[in-house]
Amino acid sequence: MRRLNGNILTPQGWVYGSIGFGERITDITGDMLAAESDSGDLILPGFVDLHIHGGGGMDIMQGGNAGEVVSLMHASHGTTSFLATTMTAPTEDIAKALKDLHCIYPKRVANGARMLGVHLEGPYINSGKLGAQPNYARSGVMAEVNAYHEIIPIRLVTVAPELVGHQQLIEQLVRQGIKVQLGHTLGSYEDGVDAMQHGATSFTHLFNAMTGLHHREPGMVGAALAHAEFSEIIPDLLHVHPGAIRTALRCIPHLYCVTDSTAAAGMPDGNYQLGRHTVTKCLGGVRLPDGTLAGSTLTMDQALRNLVSLGLTVADASNRLSANPMRYLGVTDRGTLAKENWADIVVLNRQLQLKAVFVEGEAIDLADA
Repeated sequence: MRRLNGNILTPQGWVYGSIGFGERITDITGDMLAAESDSGDLILPGFVDLHIHGGGGMDIMQGGNAGEVVSLMHASHGTTSFLATTMTAPTEDIAKALKDLHCIYPKRVANGARMLGVHLEGPYINSGKLGAQPNYARSGVMAEVNAYHEIIPIRLVTVAPELVGHQQLIEQLVRQGIKVQLGHTLGSYEDGVDAMQHGATSFTHLFNAMTGLHHREPGMVGAALAHAEFSEIIPDLLHVHPGAIRTALRCIPHLYCVTDSTAAAGMPDGNYQLGRHTVTKCLGGVRLPDGTLAGSTLTMDQALRNLVSLGLTVADASNRLSANPMRYLGVTDRGTLAKENWADIVVLNRQLQLKAVFVEGEAIDLADA
């Protein structure tokens, strides 16, 4: 059993006291506070990232031990659970990448984050809004998703709703308990609203790779801002202007943050793989040769600091990185610090630098953080 002392963020608010845990949290004791005290460490739920392509020099689509490398790298930055995210690719490439993820699923790799399943960010997207996705976009059929799901659990699928057959696909995915996000789309405001009526519940990297907001053509962004309860957004302050992030925060109650991180995360400047693309990390970003943003180098501990720099409280920022994504997935025993929840915990100093990370009670090595 372990015990930590400090400012503990619980679903009811801050507690200044102690938290005991093994694999799961056994107790939280102390005094309730209106806000965190001026002294003591900050003890927060572990970060949850529903959109990770890579890290530590490896891309999920490379297969082999890529999943293990990605899990270890992101755990060292406070991510305690995640969805491994694929790229748009031929069927056989996706299937191979999924098979190779069995190195970290269902058994979690020691010193790594817990992989909860897979986010298919394609291939069911619009070829006119690829962003950094390779051009293997196509309309989706449920039989293909089922084949992937037999390999490893598919928890989330990004879909361009305007493609032929995708209204039916969205309904089928939702009936099977798979979450649907709208993204990489040329769809209209009306397409977005219709997709939500058929079961889509979130948006993939809001503002990026979708039709923008105009006062006479609200676009997919307008549908999200007007109607969504949930959406992911990349808070690296490069993909989305701080003003647009603030707009989304006011409009979407349970906005949550993702890294959309690539193999370049945690690595020096240079060339890396992103699916079948070669991308270049330089000047804090990752780009294709034509300058198109190609994922990010963001880690979740930096995402927290970025959100606080925009004026969010630590508690609000933490919820965007932990509680909200788990609420979206429908997971109730992770993402918050409460008795009997998994002991996924991050400890930060007053400068919001990581001091410790625990995944299911295991202390994670931060030597490379």
